[in-house]
Amino acid sequence: MTVSRNEPWSLLNQLQRELERSFEGRPGPDSAATAEWTPAVDIKEEADRYVLLADLPGVSTEDIDVSMEQGVLTLRGERNTEARTERSGYKRIERVYGSFYRRFSLPDTADAEGISARYNNGVLEIVIPKKAAIQPRRIVVSTE
Repeated sequence: MTVSRNEPWSLLNQLQRELERSFEGRPGPDSAATAEWTPAVDIKEEADRYVLLADLPGVSTEDIDVSMEQGVLTLRGERNTEARTERSGYKRIERVYGSFYRRFSLPDTADAEGISARYNNGVLEIVIPKKAAIQPRRIVVSTE
């Protein structure tokens, strides 16, 4: 029979370290990058471009900011609250309002100069073209 030592606090310490590690690098409440809600985003890669689709219903184009800096695409904005009268008829309120903030690291193959954005029916489509691939140059070997 093997004798094993029981250390109940080591498991709790390990859990605490894992939780601390999971929150590293995330913006905190004192950060300028806080958001009240996060829009759903789909990203797909095609042969010559990347396409990012973000669900932003109820957000006007004036309240959307898309920027690109040092290989990071930033999407931020705000959905304003609509004027509501307080009535006892409300059973549930699920729609969120306020600011949103998302960042995406782009691959080296993305062409930052050709990025375009289009907003239609509550969906923001950001098209990121790929850079033209540099083809290896074939060198002909001649004989003397």
